Formats: sequence, structure tokens, C-alpha cells
Amino acid sequence: MTGNITRRGAVVGAASAALASCAPEGASSFAPPQSRQFAADFLWGVATAAFQTEGSLSADGRGRSIWDAFPRERIADRSDASLACDSYRRFAEDAALIADAGLKAHRFSIAWPRILPDGAGAVNDASVDHYARVIDALLARGVVPYATLFHWDLPLALQEQGGWKSRDTALRFADYARVVVERLGDRLRHIVVLNEAAVHAVLGHVLGVHAPGLTDATQLGAVIHHQNLAQGLAIQGMRGARSDLTIGTTMALMPSRAAGGLFAPLHRIAADGFDELWNGGFLDPVFRGAYPKTALGMVEPLLQDGDLAVTRQPLDFLGVNYYAPSYMRFDASSTSRIGPAEPPAGVERDAFNRHVDPSGLYEVLARLREQYGNPRVLITENGCSDPFSEGAAIIDDQFRIDYVRRHLEAVKSAMEAGSNIGGYFHWTLIDNWEWAEGYRSKFGLVAMDRVTGVRTPKASYAWFKALAENGLLAAA
Repeated sequence: MTGNITRRGAVVGAASAALASCAPEGASSFAPPQSRQFAADFLWGVATAAFQTEGSLSADGRGRSIWDAFPRERIADRSDASLACDSYRRFAEDAALIADAGLKAHRFSIAWPRILPDGAGAVNDASVDHYARVIDALLARGVVPYATLFHWDLPLALQEQGGWKSRDTALRFADYARVVVERLGDRLRHIVVLNEAAVHAVLGHVLGVHAPGLTDATQLGAVIHHQNLAQGLAIQGMRGARSDLTIGTTMALMPSRAAGGLFAPLHRIAADGFDELWNGGFLDPVFRGAYPKTALGMVEPLLQDGDLAVTRQPLDFLGVNYYAPSYMRFDASSTSRIGPAEPPAGVERDAFNRHVDPSGLYEVLARLREQYGNPRVLITENGCSDPFSEGAAIIDDQFRIDYVRRHLEAVKSAMEAGSNIGGYFHWTLIDNWEWAEGYRSKFGLVAMDRVTGVRTPKASYAWFKALAENGLLAAA
């Protein structure tokens, strides 16, 4: 990351205002929804990801991904995803769980290493056939498939050639996307291109807590730009292959709030710089064909003629994944001068120590409405984990019902303010393998016995089913 603490031009004035409060910036507010009834065509669904759910990592000629090579000692419970939810074999059972809950959409991901085991070259027909069966199982039950093309499982062979640091990976991704729609597009009409590119860039390449486990901030610009370029090239290729697709992408958007205290003005500048990387570094290329200043300083050496025209592609929807706001501070010890800060004292926190703040979701949706042309939005992820535990899941999960209810109140209020929101996908269907947290984090509407594979619906499953069937968000 890079920082320029003079870029806002009026630091003295900002300092005077900020010194009025030494507390970190906290929750904003939104008016309660006037109506708790969602429209009949509002899309209710669940979201999953291939590496977190499928298991069967050696089945049908699958190639290795960067997560296969990520060291187990860096996973909180030392587990791996060889079983996960066993959904590669039990996908029909999962489709039944979705349909029986009255849900009309399932966002899942296609594993790039299954379709192209080396990331490029020969297509693996067995895996194409598998995903055809997954899609057919959903369609047979009246569930619309939304397939994410990249949910962090980069083929290991491409990582060994540079991964997202290499421009060639963007070209290979476009080839892969075209294969998917050419082979499956007769039945798969809804595509999510990338999942949370900012998370993959920062956690995987700067902090090293996700695969590929790198800690090289000097390459962040390359990873950001090549993901944006890959997305644009993929959209161009898919639209060239078929004219009947609904194409979107999913971003992990969050307000960037400043720590308080004596250095609050500097913290505000750090928070703005982080915002320009995390949010603007992916929103601006697709909606404006540009990068905000902080991100531009990192990607500019990589830009080639025409790149920003490629990144600016029309979307049929923007997927918003929201869990919490970020809190940032000025950090003199960091080369970027940006560092994470603690949420305000006394606020409600989730299992990841993040601020549980539905107003942050409202804030994100208002920003899209006011600054980015009010695109059609799907909430493609939102949910909460049980407290971390290697034990059994909490079946009477009233805390999850409360969490979802409050965030849906923010969604409904944003819709009443004019936001164009067409659906909500809960994360997730079944307690899965949650990346660096392994199995100790549980986000599912359904629990799973890892010995028998038996799925047990939780209280939240029944609650969400009632909501999906009548569209009425019950009061607490």
C-alpha cells in the first residue's frame, strides 16, 4: 500500500474538526424500514464455494490449487478440505435442502482446477460433466444456478508461473471463462466472475494468511490490476460466446472508518487510503474505467493501452458481500502508513472480532446508489459464524436469526431509499471448511456430522424458509 498524507489538501481544517472527538468513528444509522414485506420477485438464495464444500480433491482428474499447497500448520485447527461438506458426491442432497427451504437461487463456484487441471490447455471433460449434473439437479428443483468462476482456488500450475502477479494469468482466466460458458452456457445463464478480489489480494499476497500465503506488498498493484483485467477480458469473451448470459461480479465492500484519538486526522487519511484500495480499487475500474489515486499509484506501471477500457465492462448486477466495516489507523511503522485498528469499545462483535454493524451495509448500498449510478445489486454474501469451536454446531441459533434480520432491515431501508436490490444470498448453506479457520468456524443454516455426513437443519434454516416463502421479514 502507498500513502500520501497531504493529498486531501486541508489537513489543518480536518484536524480541528476531528479533535472534537477522540473516539473511533462508529456506526452510522438508517431509518427503520417502512414496510417489512419484500416483493414477490425478490430472489432468496444461499451461497457456497467449491473448495469449502466439495471435498473429493483428487476426483475426476482435478488439478491442484493454491489451497491444496497451503500449509496445514497455518490452518487454525490443522485440518484440510479433503472432506469439507462432501458436496462433490452429495450435491443432489444439497440441492434438495435448498429447494425444501423455498429458496430460488444457489450461488456456488466452479473449481478452475477441475475444468483446466493445469490452469490452461486441455479441458477435463469429467469435471465439465460433473458441473452439468450439479446444474441439472438445481434446475430440476426450480433453483436458479449462479456460478462463481473464481472463488480463490487458483490452479497451482499458474501460481508456479507467477499467479496473479503475472499478466498471463488474466489471459488464462479469460480462456477458462469462455470454456465454461461454451460447455455449460446452454443451462447456466447466471455468472459471477470473481469473488472478493480485494480479500484475495490482501489476505493472500500481503498478509499471507490465505493462499498463496505471500507477504509481498510490492506486488499488490499487480495482483489488483490483473484480477480487474481478467474480469474484463472474461466478460468480453463470455458475451462474445453467448448473448443470453446474466453476468455480474462480487465484491467484499465495507465502509473504511478511522480510529480516534489525538492522531484522528491522520487516521482519517489512512482510512481514506485504504478505502481507495479495498473498495475503489475494484469498483472504479469496472464502473468508471479508472483507478482512484491511491490504487493508481500502485497499478500505473502495469497499465497498458486499452486496459482501462477492458476493465470497464457493463454488468447485469453487482454482488455485494458484507460482514463488517473496517477500522484503520495511521501506522508510521508501515511502508503504506496504513494499519488496522480495533473497533470502538463496547460494540457488538462477531466470532472474528469484527463490529456487527448493519448500518455499514446500508452505507455501502447508499454509496453505490449515489456514487456509482445505482447498479442492480444482489447481496451475494451475508451471515455470521458460531463462536469458534471444534465442537458441535449450535442448532438453536437464535443469534444468527437476529443477525440476518437486522441486516435485512438495512437492505429493505436501502431499497426504500431507492437502491436497486434484487436478492439476498445467505452465507452459507452447510457448515463448511472456512479457509484459515478450518472447521472451527460455522456459518451454515445446516449442521453436518463430519463422520456420518448427516445434515441437520438449524433453527435459522426454518426461519429463513418462512421468510423465503412469504417475503415478510418478521419483527424481533
